Amino acid sequence: MIMETVALEISSNLTEALRVPPAEQADRLRQELAIRLYQKELLSFGKARELARMSKWEFHHLLGQEKIIRHYETADLEEDLETLERLD
Repeated sequence: MIMETVALEISSNLTEALRVPPAEQADRLRQELAIRLYQKELLSFGKARELARMSKWEFHHLLGQEKIIRHYETADLEEDLETLERLD
């Protein structure tokens, strides 16, 4: 499997215009991109939270704050059922 990395360049005049502290910009941009790609169903929940570098629960919370409707698929149900079985 070949792993490809995509780097997104953002000019300094754009990052300076962001209303986010410089130390938080990279994380915030990753989160915003993850939210929008998930919302448009271009990324699954798992891959979007991976992009955002957040736990499952943190990403659920973030989606709630942004009032983003969750897409619950069969794979999500299966994963949740497996988790419940492990908790028994």
